[in-house]
Amino acid sequence: MSRAQRKIDHINNAIETGQVRAHGFDDVLFVHQSLPNLSINEIQYSTKVGELSLSSPIIINAMTGGGGEQTLKINQELAIISKECNIGLAVGSQMSAIKDPKERSSYQVVRRENPTGVVVANLGSEATVDQALEAIEMIEANALQIHLNVVQELVMPEGDRDFSGALRRIEKVVKRVNIPVIVKEVGYGMSKETAIKLEEVGVSIIDVGGFGGTNFSKIENLRRSRNLGFFDEWGIPTASSIAEVRSVSSSLSIIGSGGIQSALDMIKAIRLGASAVGMAGYLLKMLIDKGLQSTIDEITELHNDIRFIMTALGTRNLDEIKKAPIVVKGDTYHWLLQREINTEYL
Repeated sequence: MSRAQRKIDHINNAIETGQVRAHGFDDVLFVHQSLPNLSINEIQYSTKVGELSLSSPIIINAMTGGGGEQTLKINQELAIISKECNIGLAVGSQMSAIKDPKERSSYQVVRRENPTGVVVANLGSEATVDQALEAIEMIEANALQIHLNVVQELVMPEGDRDFSGALRRIEKVVKRVNIPVIVKEVGYGMSKETAIKLEEVGVSIIDVGGFGGTNFSKIENLRRSRNLGFFDEWGIPTASSIAEVRSVSSSLSIIGSGGIQSALDMIKAIRLGASAVGMAGYLLKMLIDKGLQSTIDEITELHNDIRFIMTALGTRNLDEIKKAPIVVKGDTYHWLLQREINTEYL
């Protein structure tokens, strides 16, 4: 099967498998504040993620590219959305375009449609420094996302089987590129042990990509003759993963992603330690099912919802959200307890 066809299969299978609310945010409860003492007009939700300044905590996370006209159209519409809503956008893995220059246009369309926005390049951890530089140049990227997808590759029939040397390659890229490097999981969560290793080699931004959103094991299992179902429930739920990373570093910037579907999910992710949130599967399904304008309208409503929630909490900005009182219960509480996560920051 060609790489381009595989990209299209991923889109179709992602829509088919959907998302489940297994991210753990339902275990995080805000303590109601009856006297918030502010106006909704005072709310500011701009944020900084490492060196990136963003007007919104919402980032359209990596989805696609490299699948011919179909993925070009999706990326074109995602770029229009990012421009209209003034939010960041990460493209899917650009290895397709590096190996086949005919696919470059399916990524370059993003910068053409949004010439001044925050655009993030994307490659896997197998990428060399030269490939990273090519990906950045291809879309004039403001940051580079390096994705970690061991489980997806193992379940993928034609996937990689050798993951040695990934940390050293990431270190080389961090030292050579002159834009921020984001290291992202693709749906299985980032552990505190992994976060420590990444910070030691100079990574400053981690996208936890927790369990609870798009499930690449299920997606790849649809393409297998022998199902590897034991990976379908594998991973660290998003809420727990954010807490894991934050518990071992106060300086790392965290992007919370993995099943984010509402403004309340976003605010909970920020409360646990994220500076921004990534949305992918939820927006992809809306774009395909309901179209461009409906997706723009949905993000506008999500921004309004953020304002309402922040007002109810009495928090004027995202830094103040991190001090809002919460209660953690259920599986998330037990995860943090058994993993000996220092929850004093909560």
